[in-house]
Amino acid sequence: MMKKVLVIDDEVNIGVLLTRFLGKHNFDVSTAVSGAKALEMLKSDFFDLILCDFRLEDTDGKEMLARIREIHPTSIVIIITGYSDIKVAVEMIKLGAYDYISKPLYPDEILATIHKALEQPRAEAHVNTTTLATAPATENKQSKAAAKAPPNPEGYLMGESDISQELYRQIDLVAPTNFSIILFGESGTGKEAVAKRIHQMSKRRDKPFVAVDCGSLTKELAGSELFGHEKGSFTGALGTKIGHFETANGGTLLLDEVANLSYDIQVSLLRVVQERKVKRIGSTREIDLDVRIVVASNEDLWDAVGKGRFREDLFHRFNEFSISLPPLRDRGEDIMLFAKYFLEQTTTELGKEIPEFDDDVIECFESYSWPGNIREMKNVIRRAALLTQEGKTVAMNSLPLEMANPSHESEVISTTALPDDDNTPNLKNVALEAEYETILKVLKQVNYNKTKAAKILNIDRKTLYNKMKAMNLT
Repeated sequence: MMKKVLVIDDEVNIGVLLTRFLGKHNFDVSTAVSGAKALEMLKSDFFDLILCDFRLEDTDGKEMLARIREIHPTSIVIIITGYSDIKVAVEMIKLGAYDYISKPLYPDEILATIHKALEQPRAEAHVNTTTLATAPATENKQSKAAAKAPPNPEGYLMGESDISQELYRQIDLVAPTNFSIILFGESGTGKEAVAKRIHQMSKRRDKPFVAVDCGSLTKELAGSELFGHEKGSFTGALGTKIGHFETANGGTLLLDEVANLSYDIQVSLLRVVQERKVKRIGSTREIDLDVRIVVASNEDLWDAVGKGRFREDLFHRFNEFSISLPPLRDRGEDIMLFAKYFLEQTTTELGKEIPEFDDDVIECFESYSWPGNIREMKNVIRRAALLTQEGKTVAMNSLPLEMANPSHESEVISTTALPDDDNTPNLKNVALEAEYETILKVLKQVNYNKTKAAKILNIDRKTLYNKMKAMNLT
């Protein structure tokens, strides 16, 4: 007889995924998107096992556990919890939950936990709370909590705002799957950091993560860079080259600024994505691929499809799941959290002691629009830390003029150039500062689209990229 399972979670996608997965394993699955709806269902039907998210819009796991035990004392309850709620999950077990599963949800873990729970005699379904309250049991659960905590890639900023938490929920949901993903967001919002986090929260975490800046690939070399080539396959092919797809085999491949790929390369890319096979240029041998593809763009790919610049069939291949990264200006609660992180990171690098920001700097940061998003903030703080004397707080005079005096944002000012030891302006520094300000201004105008910026500056894209790298603007 099929066991009946109730999934209580206000994230509809989780209910859908669990219904499909558990249905394939011979479970009769029902879903509820609120505590109230779940209680209605429990009053009219019996469920052998209940998967309940701890954080629901209309109630929480503690209240739900108490109500479930009133209605169906023998139903097994497993709590679904975010990594930040592990202590609460341990408390829930003391109150009678069988176990907890932390997000991101791994199908094999869910199935194993459910089978283990259902194999227990029904009298043991609700573990004795006195036994659970003993120190060794608590310690075991805390060890388990630590083991389940998801990895956090170096440099990935965990915001506290509601919009940030929603972003993490989406990442937690999709990371354990093999879905292809489109990351959309303005330049500087941290698309590569999110892609790395997705990779490190997946089962591919021990395999390669390869990031490719498609905007830096010329039309002539893109095929070779992505798919590889054999020695002698074209003029200049002096040896065999392994492409990015092969390098990422078994892991995750990030195609950043994917809309910049030429139409011809998009055709070749579609074939690779569809067949999960790649042929190096000049070879007849097909190489099997097991690669998860994440693409990122600072422009709307669907809009690019409408303008004929991006293939619709390729778009749909990538768009199994999409995540929109919020701009920094919409994450007000996170601004100073991020700023302090970058200050601590930079002062450690410089070996300087800079305790904090002046109040007017904090006010400036919180009111500024941050057109370059997190990347701009990092660069602003690195510059400010360099200009701030040891032991002093970061003051307004260490900020770029467009922040300290927005009315002069359009001007290129060279008087803020780094001084020599004798405080006498240095011509070379003045020129470098002017170049820095000009490049930064143009990048902001084009929303950090390097291809457009290079055209405006009348330099090739590779030159711009090298300058940005030297100026820590990448």
